[in-house]
Amino acid sequence: MEAGGLPLELWRMILAYLHLPDLGRCSLVCRAWYELILSLDSTRWRQLCLGCTECRHPNWPNQPDVEPESWREAFKQHYLASKTWTKNALDLESSVCFSLFRRRRERRTLSVGPGHEFDSLGSALAMASLYDRIVLFPGVYEEQGEIILKVPVEIVGQGKLGEVALLASIDQHCSTTRLCNLVFMPAWFSPIMYKTTSGHVQFDNCNFENGHIQVHGPGTCQVKFCTFKNTHVFLHNVPLCVLENCEFVGSENNSVTVEGHPSADKNWAYKYLLGLIKSSPTFLPTEDSDFLMSLDLESRDQAWSPKTCDIVIEGSQSPTSPASSSPKPGSKAGSQEAEVGSDGERVAQTPDSSDGGLSPSGEDEDEDQLMYRLSYQVQGPHVLGGSFLGPPLPGASIQLPSCLVLNSLQQELQKDKEAMALANSVQGCLIRKCLFRDGKGGVFVCSHGRAKMEGNIFRNLTYAVRCIHNSKIIMLRNDIYRCRASGIFLRLEGGGLIAGNNIYHNAEAGVDIRKKSNPLILCNQIHHGLRSGIVVLGNGKGIIRNNQIFSNKEAGIYILYHGNPVVSGNHIFKGRAAGIAVNENGKGLITENVIRENQWGGVDIRRGGIPVLRSNLICFGYSDGVVVGDEGKGLIEGNTIYANKGCGVWMMSSSLPHVTSNHVSYNGLYGVAVFSQKDGSSELPRGHRAQENFSEDGDAILWETELEKEDDPLRRPITIALVESNSINHNGASGLYVQSSEALHVITNVIHANGDRGITVAQSSQPTRVANNSISCNRQSGVKVEAQCKVELRGNGIYDNRGHGIITKGDSTIVIENDIIGNRGSGLQLLPRSDTKVIKNRIHSFRAYGIAVRGRAKALVQENIIFQGKTNKTIFQQISNNRECVMQNNKFLVFKKKSDTWRLVNPPARPHLETSLRRPSAAHNGQKVTAMATRITARVEGGYHSNRSVFCTIL
Repeated sequence: MEAGGLPLELWRMILAYLHLPDLGRCSLVCRAWYELILSLDSTRWRQLCLGCTECRHPNWPNQPDVEPESWREAFKQHYLASKTWTKNALDLESSVCFSLFRRRRERRTLSVGPGHEFDSLGSALAMASLYDRIVLFPGVYEEQGEIILKVPVEIVGQGKLGEVALLASIDQHCSTTRLCNLVFMPAWFSPIMYKTTSGHVQFDNCNFENGHIQVHGPGTCQVKFCTFKNTHVFLHNVPLCVLENCEFVGSENNSVTVEGHPSADKNWAYKYLLGLIKSSPTFLPTEDSDFLMSLDLESRDQAWSPKTCDIVIEGSQSPTSPASSSPKPGSKAGSQEAEVGSDGERVAQTPDSSDGGLSPSGEDEDEDQLMYRLSYQVQGPHVLGGSFLGPPLPGASIQLPSCLVLNSLQQELQKDKEAMALANSVQGCLIRKCLFRDGKGGVFVCSHGRAKMEGNIFRNLTYAVRCIHNSKIIMLRNDIYRCRASGIFLRLEGGGLIAGNNIYHNAEAGVDIRKKSNPLILCNQIHHGLRSGIVVLGNGKGIIRNNQIFSNKEAGIYILYHGNPVVSGNHIFKGRAAGIAVNENGKGLITENVIRENQWGGVDIRRGGIPVLRSNLICFGYSDGVVVGDEGKGLIEGNTIYANKGCGVWMMSSSLPHVTSNHVSYNGLYGVAVFSQKDGSSELPRGHRAQENFSEDGDAILWETELEKEDDPLRRPITIALVESNSINHNGASGLYVQSSEALHVITNVIHANGDRGITVAQSSQPTRVANNSISCNRQSGVKVEAQCKVELRGNGIYDNRGHGIITKGDSTIVIENDIIGNRGSGLQLLPRSDTKVIKNRIHSFRAYGIAVRGRAKALVQENIIFQGKTNKTIFQQISNNRECVMQNNKFLVFKKKSDTWRLVNPPARPHLETSLRRPSAAHNGQKVTAMATRITARVEGGYHSNRSVFCTIL
């Protein structure tokens, strides 16, 4: 633009000297001039905004060093807000028609101060008319009696803020008033500095020190750019009040109290305040927000199907009869690829082939030897995006797949229309862009009060926000840190929306929910707390969704004393204790969370905790994935428990947990470890100690008197610990380890390719029932039963393990109706002093004996089908003088010619999962196992057979 030959830069320099009215006139000349006036944003508009004595920096007090997006827009917003108090005034400038008959009334300016028209504020108010302006010149004005405002006036301090001090107690009886650029202090006779019960009051750029401000509904207030030093703002039944860009410092009690339900009786200012709020910039996030996500792990189910197994025998060698003597001197009881370990257990020395699904063939054997191959293919569903659940790479950074990226707050609000409506609502008190610091309390909302807080900072307080007695709060994009107690505290049926906040470095919980409070906690970052991230107790509820909870000293989420929240879609990681702890009769539905890299268990359940833990990803923990400790209960269903350094699931059988349909893989120790409370295992391994009891003010036990009794259909009580329909694979030690004196049922699991045995029963004084499991490709034996254990093995498929199929020295072991096929050691090895019943099994070992009886073992071997392996091995090995081994009605199948073909078709290859689901569960007295596909699915890669047949071929 060039006008009159002047360049654009020179015009900007000239226009920078104009006052506000002149800028407005210039912008009306034409569009080019309008755009020229707008281009002065960082120069003239900035000067006007910062030079105004009625306001401060637009981002004061939280970000005074950050420039606003537009200085002109910031100045405009303040100018419009400063005129709200006059909206109800009669039109001072009469219309053209009435101006012929009525004289225009001008606002007067009354001056107060030494050498001016009035000596005191009281005398000036006595002479003031409607909407007059009273200017207080520098000085200290102390009123000896209460001042009553009867007419709308504007009281303004002259000079810089702090030069005019007013010691008074003001009671507003008029409809509206504005006070600006003043320092308020209480009079000697009352701590109340200002009070209104029905009118509207507006404070701009004022300081309040050591007193109280009271606003009662239907009265309203608008406060901007004010500082409150040890001052309490009390709002009672207010329909709407706005506190914006204010600083609250050094309060001895609450800085702001919002009490009572918003009044249905609204004054004239309500609609103007509401319009001003809606026209100002929103605090709701945009699509590029860097928070949070949803997770769906339960949709990756894949049901098992019945299997068949063909065994084809070909050859011309003469069969070897069952032996009744010990092996010849110098001969080995096992193959050349295996060594005999302690207790005769075979340990394979060949490379790991557990993922391939093919049993190892005899590559090192002579060509005239018979060779065996188990050609079933092992595969599993591709869970969580393909390679994520492969072997974890040592030292590699943890990268979650894209399907686990958290949704933004805007995305979550768009999905949840009720939450969106709540976030957009304004009722009661609106507090935004304020700073609360260095005092006792921030905001206290009570007795059905309503408050909305946006973009505030709460720091170095005892607590930031308390919400009690059926009150509701909306908290958006606040920073809450270094509180000496909890950051946000809800009790006595408090509720609302807590979304998009950054809550950290607090001495107690980031969010504390008690006594039937029921908030929605959405898309927050809660981290580096000196105790827990979120605590739910005393019948507290709430929905905790899509939050990042990390690096807290205690549990990320702690549920106790009948707390019963819904916890879903959160990322809980890098905590110094458990990810989620459920103690002291806590409940909760915990679903679809990512719980990773925590120092203790990913989820820790103890002392009566009874949650529903479903469809979570629990991974990369430095201890165990899930810990069910002393008296812990609950349903642990459909979770992916992956790559934890300890056990996948560590539990006490006396706690009666129900562990079903989980995907337990690549954990450093046992897949599932079951211990007993009664056997000295009360000394918990490292990382299994219980957390300290949570209590605030030392009275946590009092919550027990208020606990409500509820029947929860999600929790089905059981009387025996149950490990059911899980896929347990690629763990560092045994897939399942049992050391317990209580009964345990292990039903319809896939236990595959673990680094030690498939199942180890080290102690079991009460019966342990192992039924309808698939146990395959484990590094040592499929099942090992130690001395003095009572175990029943029924209906299992035990395939292709590198040691023996089953090795036992238990004093009461029942092995009935199992398929023990293709293991590198003996199919079944009975050690000295064992007492075993072996009935109706199908047994084959291609390198060793079908059944080997060592020493003085007591056994009943009856109605089994035993297939012959290689020609230089026998089907059955027994000590000659052992009369306690009874054999009856067994069938020994040996090859005779190449055309001999045997098939496992009657019944088909075990396990028979559909049959087991139709039968009563092993829990107790005919307790049923729900026949649902998600309950019987083993969610693990490489975890179970495909729909194709299990096909065994001996060449």
